[in-house]
Amino acid sequence: MARQRILSDRHWAQLMAVNFDERAIVRHYTLSRDDIDLIAGKRGDHNRLGFAVLLCSIRQSGHPPAADEVAPSEVVAFVAKQLDVDPSVHARYARRDETRREHVADIIRRLNLVSFDRKVTRSLIAWLVTMATNERSPVRLAELLIQESRSRHILLPQAAILDLVVRRARLRAERIMIQALIGGLDDTRRAALDGLLEPMANTSISLLAWLKTGSPSPSARNMAAMVERLQAVRRLGIGRTVAKLVPAGTLSRLADEGLRMTVQHLRDLATERRHATLTAAALQLETCLIDGVLGMFDKLMGTLSRRAERKTADRALVSVREAHGQLMSLAKACRVLIAACEQGTDPKKAIEDETGWANFVTSVGLAEELARPETTDPRTELIARYTAVRSFAPVLLSGLSFQGVPACKSLLDALAIIGDMYQSGGRKLPDKVPTTFIRRSWRALVLVKGEVERRSYEICAFSELRDRLRAGDVWVEGSQTCRSFEDCLLPIPVFEALRQEGPLPVAVSSNPESHLGMMAINLEGALQEVSVLAEGNGLPDVTIKAGDLKITPHKADTPEAALALRNAAYGLLPRLRITDLLTEVDSWTGFSDCFSHQRSGRPPEDRTALMTAVLADGINLGLARMAESCRGVTAGRLAWAHDWHVREDTYGAALARIIDVHRGMPLASLWGDGSTSSSDGQFFRAGGRGEGIGDVNAHYGSEPGVRFYTCISDQYGPFYTKVIAATASEAPHVLDGLLYHQTGLQPSEHYTDTGGVTDHVFGLCHLLGFRFAPRIRDLKDRRLYLPPGMKAPDILVPLVGGTIDVKHLSLNWESLIRLAVSIRSGTVTASAALRKLSAYPRQNGLAVALRDLGRLERTLFTLDWLRDPGLRRRVGAGLNKGEARNALARAVFFYRLGEMRDRSYENQAYRASGLNLLVAAIILWNTRYLEFAYAELARRGMAVTPDLMKHVAPLGWEHISLTGDYSWATEEFGAGGMRPLHRHVSLLAA
Repeated sequence: MARQRILSDRHWAQLMAVNFDERAIVRHYTLSRDDIDLIAGKRGDHNRLGFAVLLCSIRQSGHPPAADEVAPSEVVAFVAKQLDVDPSVHARYARRDETRREHVADIIRRLNLVSFDRKVTRSLIAWLVTMATNERSPVRLAELLIQESRSRHILLPQAAILDLVVRRARLRAERIMIQALIGGLDDTRRAALDGLLEPMANTSISLLAWLKTGSPSPSARNMAAMVERLQAVRRLGIGRTVAKLVPAGTLSRLADEGLRMTVQHLRDLATERRHATLTAAALQLETCLIDGVLGMFDKLMGTLSRRAERKTADRALVSVREAHGQLMSLAKACRVLIAACEQGTDPKKAIEDETGWANFVTSVGLAEELARPETTDPRTELIARYTAVRSFAPVLLSGLSFQGVPACKSLLDALAIIGDMYQSGGRKLPDKVPTTFIRRSWRALVLVKGEVERRSYEICAFSELRDRLRAGDVWVEGSQTCRSFEDCLLPIPVFEALRQEGPLPVAVSSNPESHLGMMAINLEGALQEVSVLAEGNGLPDVTIKAGDLKITPHKADTPEAALALRNAAYGLLPRLRITDLLTEVDSWTGFSDCFSHQRSGRPPEDRTALMTAVLADGINLGLARMAESCRGVTAGRLAWAHDWHVREDTYGAALARIIDVHRGMPLASLWGDGSTSSSDGQFFRAGGRGEGIGDVNAHYGSEPGVRFYTCISDQYGPFYTKVIAATASEAPHVLDGLLYHQTGLQPSEHYTDTGGVTDHVFGLCHLLGFRFAPRIRDLKDRRLYLPPGMKAPDILVPLVGGTIDVKHLSLNWESLIRLAVSIRSGTVTASAALRKLSAYPRQNGLAVALRDLGRLERTLFTLDWLRDPGLRRRVGAGLNKGEARNALARAVFFYRLGEMRDRSYENQAYRASGLNLLVAAIILWNTRYLEFAYAELARRGMAVTPDLMKHVAPLGWEHISLTGDYSWATEEFGAGGMRPLHRHVSLLAA
């Protein structure tokens, strides 16, 4: 029986293919003097030319071309010119196969190419095993194998042999990883792992299936259920140290496999493979459960705090309205009192005459009532909700063990005391309890007449715990989201080694004095230029008078001719179904190949099921409903394809395929060169089962939901998307898209609206080499900041808010660079680092330094914004592209009323990624067919110029059928592989 191949012959042919662009031809087909001397020994121009082309081809590819393979005419012409022979004689070469074989043997001998024998095979397998411990993708391993073989001058064999090398290296690497995971497990723990596959008492559900279930909706009951599952995982006895024995990527892959496979499939695995898979799954379950509990705690405390704030505000408003008359009376009495004191008359008599003494006393009492903490301080209302906190707090403290930095010792000791009191059933705090962690704003509520008020003390401790977890000062071992901030950064020895190795991947000098000095010079020049222009009313659309800054917004102006061109071009686009569009885009890009199998790494075999599953994500239909709407595809096939082929990394790779093809199209270059980008969040309401985990953001109304945060290039390509909470700030997520997309785009300037703006983002963008250019609402309220000793011109003085602590910034410069390198290397994501830094209530040195650097960069940007109308127009145009893309996304994501009804973050992320992939595919298809339509319109005599075409966006969808039955058909088109353009038929035609 033939072995199953890792990759098909088609894939190997693509991997072994060589590039024939002009630069590659010059590099690989330029003949040296030694080459010409060798070629001169061949008889006849046709043999000399054929031998020369063959020599360069083998040197470039590492293997002889097939006998029937024809060299590109450009290559033949380039080599012929160097030999001063007629290129046409190449057609007479190697009419005798013996001649070609002799030439190949001679070239192999001359180039000292090594045969791919058993010794070489063993050596390459051993080398590839080290790669395969971290990299499981067969395509990537094949690429590495080919590169290594060429670098060693090894003659590449047939694809079947290379496929065998990759397969054996993957198997050997897997065995090594399995032994590393389970080598230290005794029989008791192995039996406990097998017990995960057994049914629970009095049920038909396995322990593993039970551990994977549970509602993520934040409630005391759901938290208790999650803690119960967490304790069950811990009883398996798998220590966290096991996770450090294998690469994180390998552990995650094994865990994903274990959590996707059925119990029956897990039982069918070989014993050691089963135990390793279950070990990885248990470790990931523990992490997910810990993070789930912490997430619930954060949401529950946040919800209670917001409700307390709203109720306090409402109560204060009602109290002020009810007391309006009395307060006005008090105000009058106080005015009379002031006048009496100034005039030397009797104040009491004056008050008596104006309002009456009794009325005055009553008004003062009412004012005191309104000023009480119970009326104005939301903390008082939060304390009143103690019962709600008490419903989940004991579960939290019994299920998790908190650790922290030394500064948080007081808080951790307080939590230990509270936890002991919960366990023992005590109702009174000890006589001495830690109070150092209590902030000044809480002290009056907690310390009442020298005594610690128990309920206030507990609420204060849990409120502080929430803040400290967010900042990374307190953490739980095994958590992925709540880690120590120091653990998020590159270890100092690694950072120092990178510094010694060469230039660090940052855009600033390692010398803070020189870098900040240059920024100060630029700032001083900008201040002088803006002040001169402002005094002479020379700032375009900007006025500064008496400290009042006014900017006239720029209005987009699309020529009428461009609108006419858009209507004409879109009128010619073929009408088609969304399934046909995806099939056509896949034929251009091969994006479906990127959805590799989770375990084997092979491209999908059932492409119909895969594409249908992706479409179900993108249009928000769901797999079950999609199976009903797609003939020939069952729900089981869809579920299998989605479970094993659809992941965040495969979505990212497929999106990159589409974006990279799109950015190379001539029409796309009219919209931009890919150097600028923008990002924005799009709100989707939560509905059905998804309502429980959605958040309410008053900006979008009173209904819960989530946001899809998407980055789009100036060429309209949506190159990155992620799901964020509706209430979360967009600012921490700005850099994720710029740093972690998988496309070939390299944006250097990025735009957001006000929601993406913080000084930390300005500072980090500066460190990483991105120009951050947001459109800031109420820019006049954002103060300018200057270095010490620098004075602003008089007209700008009212706009200055303070000075930068340059000394503190210089002292923390190395820490800032370490932070930036950690983010650039992927040790920590930009969003995670910024969330932690922004969570410090008493900001630490690093957070303050990054803020000050950001203030300096924001000041420079603000001055540029005032003097450069071109910058304002660029930013506006970039953000408009994002808003237009969101309109297309809203139209595509139309099923289930456009609501997000998935309960887990993973499924929500699949919806966002599927939607973004569909949008990118539509944009690519529109771009290609718009080029086709423009050519036809030009042929008909219509004015089609670049200045008009750049105003027509590839975001139309009227020609695409998004509803109905979803069927997949392979169609053949005419010349160029393009559908015929649409021909308008009049309604009056017979």
